[in-house]
Amino acid sequence: MQLHDVWFVLIAVLWIGYFFLEGFDFGIGVLTKLLARNTAERRVLINTIGPVWDGNEVWLLTAGGATFAAFPDWYATLFSGFYLPLLAILVCLIVRGVAFEYRAKRTEERWQRNWEHAVFWTSLLPAFLWGVAFANIVHGVAIDEHKNYVGGVLDLLNPYALLGGLVTLALFTFHGAVFASLKTVGEIRDRARAAARWLGLATAVAAAGFLAWTQAHQGTGWSLAALLVAVLALAAALAANQLGREGWAFTFSGLTVVAAVAMLFLSLFPDVMPSTLNSSWSLTVENAASSPYTLKLMTVIAAVFTPLVLLYQGWTYWVFRKRIGVQHLPAVHTADH
Repeated sequence: MQLHDVWFVLIAVLWIGYFFLEGFDFGIGVLTKLLARNTAERRVLINTIGPVWDGNEVWLLTAGGATFAAFPDWYATLFSGFYLPLLAILVCLIVRGVAFEYRAKRTEERWQRNWEHAVFWTSLLPAFLWGVAFANIVHGVAIDEHKNYVGGVLDLLNPYALLGGLVTLALFTFHGAVFASLKTVGEIRDRARAAARWLGLATAVAAAGFLAWTQAHQGTGWSLAALLVAVLALAAALAANQLGREGWAFTFSGLTVVAAVAMLFLSLFPDVMPSTLNSSWSLTVENAASSPYTLKLMTVIAAVFTPLVLLYQGWTYWVFRKRIGVQHLPAVHTADH
């Protein structure tokens, strides 16, 4: 295996880690409107991810930076061709962070309600748009012989991509509901388990069509194995949720995310962005990669710093591992609005 292959795997791992962590993060944001019945319960949900949401986004920054350094042509084509949807995601992430920080700065009902709306929409839109973006990457887009994307924004909104967006939205919201049941107590915990049941079924319906479409279009034996893991993990998550085994339910919902995203990368390799105009114009791990020296230097740096980042983030989750409920909130947050 050459270094450009190794870095394709590492970038895939970074995106898998991002969607595993930010997946339930987005799901919690969506559930602030679907699950919580009052301001106090919305606060509880936001507090479940309050200590970790910004750390989860480090995976996105690392994945983007690694792509820029290891595969500059992939980065250039992706971020120029997908400029508007990626800009929309970036704006949502900025507003979302501000909403988390500013919502509790004042006690007025209107002030808090407006920021809660912002949390909901800036969680829902990225959860959908990431699916649209990755579906287009896997399925292929109009790339010419100069490695430039020559399609339009509307070309990205094809049926396959829209279905991919619905899958990530449903899967992340399901993942978030399972996480909420794991991290809360009281009525909201019971409602989270009930929501996870129907969200999991909705995810199964949408994902079945999308993953089967992906496998039929450009699947391999390895991607088929990942598809089967995703299916079995989702079924196990639903079963564990039904039995009230919330830790196992979260483990299997996370495995569903991991296997589904891994399937996309396994279907994609050795391409990084297939061209629908001419297969010889596709960007691959070989023709889009940086120099061997750059990849070697990056490998040394990653070997040193990656374990440190993982240890710190793991410690953060350990410190904030306890369940929370309405009774744990200061009195100012417990009023029903």
